[in-house]
Amino acid sequence: QVQLVESGGGLVQAGGSLRLSCAASGRIFSIHDMGWYRQAPGKQRELVATITSGGSTNYADSVKGRFTISRDNPKNTVYLQMNNLKPEDTAVYYCYGFAGSGYWGQGTQVTVSS
Repeated sequence: QVQLVESGGGLVQAGGSLRLSCAASGRIFSIHDMGWYRQAPGKQRELVATITSGGSTNYADSVKGRFTISRDNPKNTVYLQMNNLKPEDTAVYYCYGFAGSGYWGQGTQVTVSS
């Protein structure tokens, strides 16, 4: 089993920044890919960014150039640095980890005011 706990969400004005953190525990040695997804009210959950165990990254077109995903393997933590936030980035952000099967965190709310 893998447990993922997100933190760092909150309310920010458009143009501002936030950094989300996701701490993994449990069978962390088996975690391969990790990532962030988000779900806005009335919409489906969508990919934001992913990072492999080797550090390769992938981003949704809507966040390229504004968001950066990173991973601290000794701390078993993945981060999402979000800059130049827009109201359309408002959503619940979920951490995801793949370790034989998929695991999700409980989510953290990000609200961007215009």
